[in-house]
Order: sequence, then structure tokens, then C-alpha cells
Amino acid sequence: MLFRHATVFTGSELIPDASVRVENGRIQEVTVSEFSDEHSIDCAGDYLVPGFVDLQVYGGANQFLNATPSTATVLDIVTAHQLQGTTSVVPTLFSAPHPVVLQAAQAVREIMAEKPFGILGLHVEGPYINPEKRGVHSLHHIRQPDSTELAELFTQYADVLLLMTIAPEQFTDDQWDFLLENKPNKLHLSLGHSNATYAQATQAFDKGISLVTHLYNAMRGFESREPGVVGAVFDHLSVRSSIVADGFHCDPVAIRLAHRLLGDRLFLISDALLISHRQTAFELDSGTTVHYNNGRYLNQENRLAGSAITMLGAVQTCVKQAKLPLTDVLRMASEIPAEIAGFGNELGGIAPGYVANLVRLDSQLQVKGVWLAGEPLR
Repeated sequence: MLFRHATVFTGSELIPDASVRVENGRIQEVTVSEFSDEHSIDCAGDYLVPGFVDLQVYGGANQFLNATPSTATVLDIVTAHQLQGTTSVVPTLFSAPHPVVLQAAQAVREIMAEKPFGILGLHVEGPYINPEKRGVHSLHHIRQPDSTELAELFTQYADVLLLMTIAPEQFTDDQWDFLLENKPNKLHLSLGHSNATYAQATQAFDKGISLVTHLYNAMRGFESREPGVVGAVFDHLSVRSSIVADGFHCDPVAIRLAHRLLGDRLFLISDALLISHRQTAFELDSGTTVHYNNGRYLNQENRLAGSAITMLGAVQTCVKQAKLPLTDVLRMASEIPAEIAGFGNELGGIAPGYVANLVRLDSQLQVKGVWLAGEPLR
């Protein structure tokens, strides 16, 4: 397959009026030379960008993982998001009973085998978080760190676990040592739903936490006398942070300031519950009902319960509202999360050898086509 007259985002730069040749599901060539081929697609100047990579997504069109931790749910998640340009996802489970975590991990493992570049692993968010910053996580499921639970999870699903969001201040020194000594090599620890002080957060980053979950939200904020988690993120030189750019979780100015301070250390997630919006109200957890309201999900107390966007929506928010450069935003949605997930040489770029997961966007950043390994999805 050949794409012609495209404005190609390689992962680092935009190349106008370029051609991309795909063979056997991989990018073979990116060039400004003119080609003619009966199987070519004339992009007419539209953007051709790497498929987006979402490291935190709870649900798809009809199901979310906590409610039904099954292969059918994982398939619903990946299929729904791929249609909107997110070609690779990490299904995410918020605080849940330990048996549910194991069920979700097994379901993700089975679909990973079928779709190795569609499902990149599992993100376990909680249950070892701070109740004071729980958001809509149920108090029934939030608990103190349990080394027995962790040992079982790490032993059985080392190949599946990609991210784990924790509040480091909830761990004793012994539990912290156990976590660092026994976690799988591919597992990234992410600080989130935390009331840690600046000193506690900085110490956790120095000890091995490399990521932060949804900057500004469900964490101790910045104050002049106590910089908190947010201040620690801004001040640390290596930790990376996700951010939810749906227009509700963060003001566009807050997004722009975070990008100015963090640069390549900031990346996008959707934080999406459901994206079809057909279910206007449903039970998120026992005793927690959420409803769709003008582009977001709220609980019965009208607190944010998760987003209702895909990564495409996050890209649009960052460009149109936060006024960030398109190239930076595309990196935040593809190259950076792909590298974090361990797929930096195969996903998140348009260059020879990369998987041909491609998205065509028009000048208004609307999807006009999606290809998985070179095969058209829409």
C-alpha cells in the first residue's frame, strides 16, 4: 500500500507532501518522491500520523473493565478506541477486590496474544491509594498494601502488568522494599491518588517511581509553603506524568503551563469510562452511580468520575484550547506513551520498520481513516 500527498508526522517532525510505502504491515519507506501506484491512497494534504497510544482507559463502547473483567470487555475497549484512532490501548482497572484484579489480568493476557500491538498490557490503578484522594474509587476496595496479594499478582501475571498506580505514603518501609524487589521488570510504578508531601513524593521518585497518574487530579496540589505532589513533579528532572485533556479535568491554561514546565515528560491519556455515551447513567461500583453530562461523567455528588473522550479528543483540546504546537501534541499522544510502554521502536512513529498503525486526520483534526498494520479499519 502507498499513501501519497500526505503531511506525514514521523514521530518527531511534519513532512509535507510526502509518500509512505507499507509492506507486510510495516512501514518500508517515507519519502518526498512522487510515486504512482494503482493501490495508492491520495491523502490530498491531510495529516498521516502514528496511531495514538492510550495508557489509561477503563472502558469502550458498552463495557468497562471493573464491571465485567472479561475478554469480551477487553475486545470492546480496543475495538471502540481503534475506530477513533487509538490503535493501542492499556485497559485500566480502578480499585477492586483482588479476585477481580486477577480476572482482569487473565482477560488482558488472552487478548494480548490475539492483538499484540492493540493491547499493550494492564494498568492497575489502586487499590493501594490514599482514601483522602480517592476521587470516585470506592472506600470498600481501597486497602493497605498487601504483600501476599502483590506476590500472587507478580508471580502469575508478570507478562501482563504494565502500570500500577499507588500512593507511596501508604506503604511501610518493608512493604516498599518488597514492592521494588519483586515487581516485574516491565512494570512501571506511577504515583497517583496520593496526598504525599513534596518530600514524600520526591523520595518516591528517587527510589523508583517513574510516572505520575493524571497530573493535578487526585493528588496534593501546589501551595507556596508545601509544593505537594504537583510541585514535586514540576521540580523533578526525570519523572513523567500523564494528563487528562478533556476540558474538564484541567483548565487549558493548566495544561499549557504543565507542558511548558515538563516538555517531553508530559503525555496524554483519555481516562475514558465509556465513549459511546449511549448509557447515560450506570452503576460504576457498589453504591456509586455515574451519569453522562455534557461531555463528562459525574457521580451522584456531581464529582468527576472519568472522561468521555478518546485520545483524539485530547489531541483536539490541546491544540485548539491549550494552543500547544501540533507536533508536540502528537508526540504526547503517540511517541511518548509508546516509548513508556516499551514499544518505542515499533509504535508511535512513521519510519522504516515501524508497525503501520496509521491515522489520517483532516485540517480540523477529524479522523478520515484508520489502518492497523496497513489494513484499513475505517
